[in-house]
Amino acid sequence: MMNFVFYFNSFCMLFIMLSYVLNRKYILMMLISLEFMSLILFLLIYFSLFNLNLEGYFLMIFLTFCVCEGVIGLSLLVGMIRSHGNDLIYSLSFLKC
Repeated sequence: MMNFVFYFNSFCMLFIMLSYVLNRKYILMMLISLEFMSLILFLLIYFSLFNLNLEGYFLMIFLTFCVCEGVIGLSLLVGMIRSHGNDLIYSLSFLKC
């Protein structure tokens, strides 16, 4: 069972990384991909701790950091949309070529 969970999480992580690379045009899609990566990593840590019969205090700290990462990303997204009008990466002035 643990091997299936590990392989499934690894496949999902690779798929999400591919999605992150292919959708790097929009900040919102990048943030969603990062949140899914955090979720897959959470599941991997959860099943690893469950398999070793260890406490899950680290999971609460990890979830706290994931929520903070999401809030910071969304606040930057809202600020960018208010200042530039869209969430395109290429609309930022320092990235124009």
